Amino acid sequence: MSEAPRIGVVLSTLGVEAGEWLERARRLEAAGYASVFAWDHFVSRGEKTTPVLESWTMLSAAAATTERVAVGTFVANVMNRHPAVLARMSSTLQAVSGGRHVLGVGIGGHPAEHEAYGIDFPEPAVRAARLRETIQALRLLWTGGPVTFAGEHVRLTEAYAFAPPDPPPPILVGAGSPAGIRIAANLGDGWAAESDVFFDLEPRYREALEAAGRRREQQRVVLSFGAWRHKTAAWLAEHPLVTSPRDELARLRALGADEAILTVRTTADVDSLVAATDRW
Repeated sequence: MSEAPRIGVVLSTLGVEAGEWLERARRLEAAGYASVFAWDHFVSRGEKTTPVLESWTMLSAAAATTERVAVGTFVANVMNRHPAVLARMSSTLQAVSGGRHVLGVGIGGHPAEHEAYGIDFPEPAVRAARLRETIQALRLLWTGGPVTFAGEHVRLTEAYAFAPPDPPPPILVGAGSPAGIRIAANLGDGWAAESDVFFDLEPRYREALEAAGRRREQQRVVLSFGAWRHKTAAWLAEHPLVTSPRDELARLRALGADEAILTVRTTADVDSLVAATDRW
């Protein structure tokens, strides 16, 4: 039997019960999907009263009840947590999962959420600077310490973070602008890309890698379709990654992606993805 294609899934944490979310993750692993990701949001972009599961808690539960599938954030908002807290959460998830954790990070993009909880939401340039310093601090903390780091937004003094993750989880940088692409190319282990900007920015990503003296084949580009923009079941059922997954993934790889992921919201969505494996 040929190897399963590298297709993953973002499982929405909005309007779903915890047990149901975990069952979906287990079904996708059993079907052969490569990864399960969660959004990092505290409230919905729609109705603020929509129930929302906490992503890191759910990912840890998924890691403890699965064996093969990668688990990670797509993507964690670095404004929501101090880098030392993020480092410890990520290290622990890496341990719980037995090395299957992938950390996606980004500058955040839901200002109403920040306003609701009193979390700073400065202009993009400031959030980008915070992202750069957070990635640097994470890598230092993952050595165990002691770490002293004096950035404009992040400061650590003789900080320890034992036990360090072994190995450190790969960091995928969520980027949808030329400035974000440069952060991914210079500091990330890969790029968490959205389909609406990927095809325009992919050449710039390769150029930024070359300028940074880094090799494309050592990076990991994960291309996401869906996110919060598409809300109909028909959209998912008709997507080429569902109707002709191997051919579509081959096409995307030729265009610069290493893996692809789809966003699902309902049990019916998961049913469609499980059924699609017959076409693998």
